[in-house]
Amino acid sequence: MADLNPLVQGALVFACGVVGLFFLRFWRDTRDRFFAFFSASFFVLALHWAILALTDPTFEHRPLFYILRFLAFGLIMAAILDKNRGQS
Repeated sequence: MADLNPLVQGALVFACGVVGLFFLRFWRDTRDRFFAFFSASFFVLALHWAILALTDPTFEHRPLFYILRFLAFGLIMAAILDKNRGQS
């Protein structure tokens, strides 16, 4: 079962990268910051999964991984708050 971890993590890197590219395209078309935040968030998650795939699985509990996840979900929260704040 441990042999499947790099394969699944590689698939997650690919999936997060593709979703990040979709949001980047939506941002390019609309120039809405919401899509820019989401694109950045998914690229950070792709980076997280790539680093995790290239390191020992026992290192998952290191602060770097928590910081990357916190940054990604913080960007999502910032996008939602920014979108709900409205225009001034």
